Amino acid sequence: MGRWSRQLAPVFLDWLNPADQLDWLEIGVGTGALSEAILARCRPASFTGMDASEAFLELVRTNVADRRAAFLLGDARAVPVDSDSVDMIVSGLVLNFVPDREKALAEMKRVARNGGTVGFYVWDYPGRGMEMMRAFWEAAVALDPDARDLAEDRRFPFCTPDGLIALAEGAGLRAVDCVAVEVPTVFKDFEDYWHPFTLGAGPAPGYCMSLDPDSQQRLKEKLSRNLSRHPDGSIALKARAWAVRGAAG
Repeated sequence: MGRWSRQLAPVFLDWLNPADQLDWLEIGVGTGALSEAILARCRPASFTGMDASEAFLELVRTNVADRRAAFLLGDARAVPVDSDSVDMIVSGLVLNFVPDREKALAEMKRVARNGGTVGFYVWDYPGRGMEMMRAFWEAAVALDPDARDLAEDRRFPFCTPDGLIALAEGAGLRAVDCVAVEVPTVFKDFEDYWHPFTLGAGPAPGYCMSLDPDSQQRLKEKLSRNLSRHPDGSIALKARAWAVRGAAG
Protein backbone atom coordinates (compact mmCIF):
# COMPACT_ATOMS: atom_id res chain seq x y z
CA MET A 1 0.00 0.00 0.00
CA GLY A 2 2.96 2.31 0.48
CA ARG A 3 3.25 3.45 -3.11
CA TRP A 4 -0.40 4.49 -3.17
CA SER A 5 -0.35 6.21 0.23
CA ARG A 6 2.61 8.25 -1.01
CA GLN A 7 0.47 9.51 -3.90
CA LEU A 8 -2.47 10.23 -1.62
CA ALA A 9 -0.68 12.50 0.88
CA PRO A 10 -0.19 15.49 -1.48
CA VAL A 11 -3.82 15.33 -2.61
CA PHE A 12 -4.95 15.47 1.03
CA LEU A 13 -2.66 18.43 1.78
CA ASP A 14 -3.86 20.34 -1.29
CA TRP A 15 -7.40 19.94 -0.01
CA LEU A 16 -6.44 21.16 3.47
CA ASN A 17 -4.76 24.20 1.87
CA PRO A 18 -2.97 25.25 5.07
CA ALA A 19 -1.21 28.56 5.66
CA ASP A 20 2.58 28.71 5.87
CA GLN A 21 4.59 28.77 9.11
CA LEU A 22 2.25 26.69 11.23
CA ASP A 23 3.15 24.19 13.93
CA TRP A 24 2.22 20.66 12.82
CA LEU A 25 1.67 17.34 14.59
CA GLU A 26 1.20 14.06 12.74
CA ILE A 27 -0.29 11.08 14.57
CA GLY A 28 1.02 7.76 13.24
CA VAL A 29 3.85 8.62 10.84
CA GLY A 30 4.28 5.04 9.61
CA THR A 31 6.77 5.00 6.74
CA GLY A 32 6.75 8.79 6.50
CA ALA A 33 4.70 9.44 3.35
CA LEU A 34 2.60 12.22 4.88
CA SER A 35 5.51 13.58 6.94
CA GLU A 36 7.65 14.06 3.85
CA ALA A 37 4.81 15.70 1.94
CA ILE A 38 4.13 18.18 4.76
CA LEU A 39 7.77 19.19 5.01
CA ALA A 40 8.11 19.50 1.23
CA ARG A 41 4.87 21.33 0.47
CA CYS A 42 3.51 23.16 3.51
CA ARG A 43 6.38 25.31 4.83
CA PRO A 44 5.77 24.40 8.48
CA ALA A 45 7.35 26.42 11.27
CA SER A 46 7.78 23.13 13.12
CA PHE A 47 6.76 19.53 12.60
CA THR A 48 6.39 16.74 15.17
CA GLY A 49 5.68 13.21 14.03
CA MET A 50 4.50 10.58 16.49
CA ASP A 51 4.17 6.82 16.19
CA ALA A 52 3.66 3.89 18.54
CA SER A 53 6.28 1.85 16.67
CA GLU A 54 9.96 2.49 17.35
CA ALA A 55 10.79 0.63 14.14
CA PHE A 56 8.77 3.10 12.06
CA LEU A 57 10.36 6.01 13.91
CA GLU A 58 13.86 4.72 13.21
CA LEU A 59 12.99 4.43 9.52
CA VAL A 60 11.54 7.93 9.32
CA ARG A 61 14.42 9.49 11.26
CA THR A 62 16.79 7.93 8.74
CA ASN A 63 14.83 9.06 5.70
CA VAL A 64 13.68 12.51 6.80
CA ALA A 65 16.51 14.94 7.50
CA ASP A 66 14.89 18.32 8.19
CA ARG A 67 15.79 20.69 11.02
CA ARG A 68 12.10 21.57 11.49
CA ALA A 69 11.15 17.95 12.21
CA ALA A 70 11.17 15.93 15.42
CA PHE A 71 9.85 12.40 15.90
CA LEU A 72 8.66 10.88 19.14
CA LEU A 73 7.25 7.63 20.47
CA GLY A 74 3.66 7.83 21.66
CA ASP A 75 0.14 6.44 21.73
CA ALA A 76 -2.64 8.16 19.80
CA ARG A 77 -4.87 7.73 22.84
CA ALA A 78 -2.46 9.64 25.10
CA VAL A 79 -0.52 12.08 22.93
CA PRO A 80 2.64 13.31 24.73
CA VAL A 81 2.16 16.91 23.58
CA ASP A 82 0.94 19.93 25.55
CA SER A 83 -2.66 21.05 25.24
CA ASP A 84 -3.43 24.05 23.03
CA SER A 85 0.01 23.95 21.38
CA VAL A 86 -0.36 22.93 17.72
CA ASP A 87 -2.00 24.57 14.69
CA MET A 88 -2.42 21.52 12.42
CA ILE A 89 -2.98 17.99 13.68
CA VAL A 90 -3.18 15.34 10.96
CA SER A 91 -3.24 11.59 10.57
CA GLY A 92 -3.09 9.49 7.42
CA LEU A 93 -4.46 5.95 7.08
CA VAL A 94 -4.15 5.35 10.83
CA LEU A 95 -7.44 5.99 12.59
CA ASN A 96 -9.03 2.67 11.65
CA PHE A 97 -6.20 0.82 13.42
CA VAL A 98 -6.51 2.72 16.72
CA PRO A 99 -8.49 0.67 19.28
CA ASP A 100 -10.22 3.75 20.73
CA ARG A 101 -10.85 6.12 17.84
CA GLU A 102 -12.98 8.47 19.92
CA LYS A 103 -10.16 8.92 22.44
CA ALA A 104 -7.62 9.49 19.68
CA LEU A 105 -9.71 12.25 18.11
CA ALA A 106 -10.32 13.83 21.51
CA GLU A 107 -6.55 13.90 22.03
CA MET A 108 -6.03 15.50 18.63
CA LYS A 109 -8.52 18.21 19.56
CA ARG A 110 -6.91 18.68 22.98
CA VAL A 111 -3.50 19.56 21.59
CA ALA A 112 -4.94 21.92 18.95
CA ARG A 113 -4.82 25.64 19.47
CA ASN A 114 -8.09 27.56 19.39
CA GLY A 115 -9.05 27.73 15.73
CA GLY A 116 -6.60 25.00 14.78
CA THR A 117 -7.40 22.23 12.32
CA VAL A 118 -7.67 18.49 12.84
CA GLY A 119 -7.55 16.48 9.62
CA PHE A 120 -7.29 12.80 8.76
CA TYR A 121 -8.01 10.30 6.02
CA VAL A 122 -8.78 6.59 5.80
CA TRP A 123 -9.32 4.23 2.90
CA ASP A 124 -12.90 3.80 1.71
CA TYR A 125 -13.27 0.09 2.37
CA PRO A 126 -17.06 -0.07 2.93
CA GLY A 127 -17.81 1.96 -0.20
CA ARG A 128 -15.79 -0.38 -2.44
CA GLY A 129 -13.32 2.42 -3.11
CA MET A 130 -10.26 0.18 -2.74
CA GLU A 131 -10.58 -1.72 -5.98
CA MET A 132 -7.39 -3.75 -5.56
CA MET A 133 -8.61 -5.08 -2.22
CA ARG A 134 -12.18 -5.56 -3.39
CA ALA A 135 -10.98 -7.75 -6.28
CA PHE A 136 -8.87 -9.86 -3.94
CA TRP A 137 -11.60 -10.47 -1.37
CA GLU A 138 -14.29 -11.16 -3.97
CA ALA A 139 -12.10 -13.88 -5.46
CA ALA A 140 -11.18 -15.21 -2.02
CA VAL A 141 -14.78 -15.38 -0.82
CA ALA A 142 -15.89 -17.12 -4.01
CA LEU A 143 -13.47 -19.92 -3.13
CA ASP A 144 -13.77 -19.73 0.66
CA PRO A 145 -16.93 -18.09 2.11
CA ASP A 146 -15.31 -17.96 5.56
CA ALA A 147 -12.88 -15.33 4.24
CA ARG A 148 -15.71 -12.79 4.18
CA ASP A 149 -15.29 -11.79 7.81
CA LEU A 150 -11.61 -10.98 7.27
CA ALA A 151 -12.22 -8.30 4.65
CA GLU A 152 -11.59 -4.67 5.58
CA ASP A 153 -15.13 -3.54 4.84
CA ARG A 154 -16.33 -5.85 7.63
CA ARG A 155 -13.53 -4.84 9.98
CA PHE A 156 -13.83 -1.08 9.40
CA PRO A 157 -17.53 -0.37 8.73
CA PHE A 158 -17.26 3.16 10.16
CA CYS A 159 -15.06 4.34 7.25
CA THR A 160 -17.94 6.13 5.52
CA PRO A 161 -18.70 9.87 5.32
CA ASP A 162 -21.49 9.62 7.87
CA GLY A 163 -19.44 7.46 10.22
CA LEU A 164 -16.36 9.64 10.04
CA ILE A 165 -18.26 12.91 10.41
CA ALA A 166 -20.03 11.49 13.46
CA LEU A 167 -16.67 10.54 14.98
CA ALA A 168 -15.22 14.00 14.38
CA GLU A 169 -18.27 15.81 15.73
CA GLY A 170 -18.37 13.47 18.71
CA ALA A 171 -14.84 14.61 19.54
CA GLY A 172 -16.04 18.22 19.62
CA LEU A 173 -14.72 19.39 16.25
CA ARG A 174 -16.69 22.13 14.50
CA ALA A 175 -17.48 22.77 10.83
CA VAL A 176 -16.60 19.19 9.92
CA ASP A 177 -16.13 18.49 6.22
CA CYS A 178 -15.59 15.18 4.41
CA VAL A 179 -14.56 14.63 0.79
CA ALA A 180 -13.41 11.75 -1.37
CA VAL A 181 -9.80 11.77 -2.55
CA GLU A 182 -8.70 9.31 -5.21
CA VAL A 183 -5.46 8.14 -6.78
CA PRO A 184 -4.97 5.76 -9.72
CA THR A 185 -3.44 2.38 -8.92
CA VAL A 186 -1.90 1.02 -12.10
CA PHE A 187 -0.07 -2.29 -12.09
CA LYS A 188 2.27 -3.07 -14.96
CA ASP A 189 1.01 -6.66 -15.15
CA PHE A 190 -0.72 -9.29 -13.06
CA GLU A 191 2.46 -10.29 -11.22
CA ASP A 192 2.90 -6.68 -10.12
CA TYR A 193 -0.62 -6.83 -8.66
CA TRP A 194 -0.24 -10.29 -7.12
CA HIS A 195 3.23 -10.08 -5.53
CA PRO A 196 2.28 -7.84 -2.54
CA PHE A 197 -0.29 -10.41 -1.46
CA THR A 198 2.53 -12.94 -1.00
CA LEU A 199 4.44 -10.81 1.50
CA GLY A 200 2.27 -11.61 4.51
CA ALA A 201 1.85 -8.08 5.95
CA GLY A 202 -1.78 -7.02 6.43
CA PRO A 203 -5.12 -8.88 6.44
CA ALA A 204 -5.22 -9.85 2.77
CA PRO A 205 -1.57 -10.94 2.46
CA GLY A 206 -1.87 -12.70 5.82
CA TYR A 207 -4.87 -14.64 4.57
CA CYS A 208 -3.16 -15.40 1.27
CA MET A 209 -0.07 -16.80 2.96
CA SER A 210 -2.17 -18.87 5.37
CA LEU A 211 -3.47 -20.94 2.45
CA ASP A 212 -1.91 -24.20 1.42
CA PRO A 213 -0.03 -24.05 -1.92
CA ASP A 214 -2.89 -25.51 -3.97
CA SER A 215 -5.48 -23.13 -2.48
CA GLN A 216 -3.17 -20.18 -2.99
CA GLN A 217 -2.68 -21.16 -6.63
CA ARG A 218 -6.44 -21.42 -7.16
CA LEU A 219 -6.89 -17.95 -5.69
CA LYS A 220 -4.15 -16.57 -7.92
CA GLU A 221 -5.70 -18.12 -11.02
CA LYS A 222 -9.18 -16.85 -10.17
CA LEU A 223 -7.89 -13.32 -9.62
CA SER A 224 -5.99 -13.49 -12.89
CA ARG A 225 -9.19 -14.44 -14.72
CA ASN A 226 -11.27 -11.76 -12.98
CA LEU A 227 -9.05 -8.73 -13.52
CA SER A 228 -9.34 -6.77 -16.76
CA ARG A 229 -6.15 -5.81 -18.57
CA HIS A 230 -5.17 -3.18 -21.08
CA PRO A 231 -3.56 -4.35 -24.34
CA ASP A 232 -0.10 -3.86 -22.81
CA GLY A 233 -1.02 -6.17 -19.92
CA SER A 234 -1.36 -3.44 -17.33
CA ILE A 235 -4.19 -3.41 -14.77
CA ALA A 236 -5.72 0.00 -14.00
CA LEU A 237 -7.68 0.32 -10.77
CA LYS A 238 -8.32 3.16 -8.34
CA ALA A 239 -7.97 3.78 -4.64
CA ARG A 240 -10.34 6.13 -2.83
CA ALA A 241 -10.03 7.54 0.66
CA TRP A 242 -12.30 9.73 2.76
CA ALA A 243 -10.62 12.90 4.01
CA VAL A 244 -12.06 14.72 7.01
CA ARG A 245 -11.24 18.06 8.61
CA GLY A 246 -12.71 20.02 11.46
CA ALA A 247 -11.96 23.12 13.51
CA ALA A 248 -10.87 22.93 17.13
CA GLY A 249 -11.84 25.42 19.79
